[in-house]
Amino acid sequence: MTERRPRKDAIRNRAAVLAAADALFARCEHPEEVTMADIATAAGVGKGTLFRAFGDRTGLIRALYEARLEPVRTTVEEGPPPLGPATPPLQRVPALLDAILCFKLDNRHLALALEQTGADSPYRTEHYERWHALLRDLLQRIPGPADSGFTAHALLAATRADLVEYLAGEQRTPREELRRQLADFTAGVLGTKERPGPDAEG
Repeated sequence: MTERRPRKDAIRNRAAVLAAADALFARCEHPEEVTMADIATAAGVGKGTLFRAFGDRTGLIRALYEARLEPVRTTVEEGPPPLGPATPPLQRVPALLDAILCFKLDNRHLALALEQTGADSPYRTEHYERWHALLRDLLQRIPGPADSGFTAHALLAATRADLVEYLAGEQRTPREELRRQLADFTAGVLGTKERPGPDAEG
């Protein structure tokens, strides 16, 4: 009985910290503006609580990112088409990339903060390796791309948070236009892009 209360407190504190960090990253102009002290104050906990629960700022950002990504990952792993595992590769690849893009658009500053944390390569993060492996395996089942590993990297590069932030934030490209551009790019890579018919005028 005596062990349950600290466990409940820890769960409550973790939820408060993630909610506070989520709100701060959503409102910030630049991800580096959000500090551990800011998050602790907003959550109503001490900085020591943050470091004990998450290790450091990178660990906290990663935990928040994974929590936000969980519904998408669940749909990809268990859901229906076009994201679920029963979808044919030619339809699933563009659907996956569109889902990643939409997630980055909805979580621009958080995704950018994760890509900018620490000295680790963004290509070695767990979520990136997971997306890359899935796309690589799907591309291996599609005739066309000679190097599925490189092609998966190239497709994912079009959804990098810094590019999304530049296009959506600085250039103010509309969301649907970005989705259309990514779909066209993906179709070109996969060889499924429609070409003008013989009667089309130039």
